[in-house]
Amino acid sequence: MTTTTPTPGEKHVRSGATVWLTGLPSAGKTTIAYELAGRLREEGHLVEVLDGDEIREFISAGLGFGREDRHTNVQRIGYVAELLARNGVTALVPVIAPYTDSRDAVRKRHATNGTAYVEVHVATPVEVCSVRDVKGLYAKQAAGELTGLTGVDDPYEEPASPDLRIESQHQTVQESAASVYALLTERGLA
Repeated sequence: MTTTTPTPGEKHVRSGATVWLTGLPSAGKTTIAYELAGRLREEGHLVEVLDGDEIREFISAGLGFGREDRHTNVQRIGYVAELLARNGVTALVPVIAPYTDSRDAVRKRHATNGTAYVEVHVATPVEVCSVRDVKGLYAKQAAGELTGLTGVDDPYEEPASPDLRIESQHQTVQESAASVYALLTERGLA
């Protein structure tokens, strides 16, 4: 990326972007996001990871897991991501976001504001996710202690044409992050 010298009183701001990593629970979204964040920060990029669990705790507390509440949660995260991205931050968003219409609304918000948006589908199969079971959700669902688990007894609508599809079960975290980085570089966003 070519940088220009700002005129007196003006600061150069790199263009930001939102990188939305969608996929099933335990697909590897957050792990990939943090790996990518480290690489981007090393290069001097402003980066924020909008972790879905943290957003639920601090911004969407009180929302449930029904379709309407999930949509509201995704829209809130999309708003924050777009706000950061249009102000020069690369917002990495590892969030399940199970419904196509919710993800499309976030993409549209970015397009309306001229903000770069990249959708990455971390397409790890449910069988692999249930073995990883980072938070114990699949075990709780199997034991009858949890219902509404995305991809098991609640729908997950896979993106039809994401900007990038990653099958994390076939590569290391570093390789997955590198593939996202390569896409950002190709688009002039890294």
